[in-house]
Amino acid sequence: GRMADRLTQLQEAVNSLGEHFCNAIGVLQQSGNEEQRSDAGEHLPSTEENCAVFAAAITRTAQDIDTLIESLPNQEYTPEMQNESLRRLEEENKRSAERLAKVVEEGEALLQDIQESLRQICDSQLRKPNT
Repeated sequence: GRMADRLTQLQEAVNSLGEHFCNAIGVLQQSGNEEQRSDAGEHLPSTEENCAVFAAAITRTAQDIDTLIESLPNQEYTPEMQNESLRRLEEENKRSAERLAKVVEEGEALLQDIQESLRQICDSQLRKPNT
């Protein structure tokens, strides 16, 4: 639902924030080790320009994260709610276990039918006269 979508967006925003930090650190380390101009004389972004770009990206992503967090439902998870949720999960688990038991039973019956058919085929092949 919408909550899952928001949580997915939040996870993506947190991942983006981590990427921005990693990229910023990498570029800043690289710019500290290189000349600020290439061999062809073209202008490379200065450390200050890089800092401004990454600071803007990090700030924008942090604001997006704040907005997403604020949009999440503000519902306290009471013990009663937790108990009700657990009760529903237990019921669902019980129904699933019953369905699984039925499927296993049907599978075992089918396996017995297949084994009996194979025995009959083998018996008929063994009784067949060689031509």
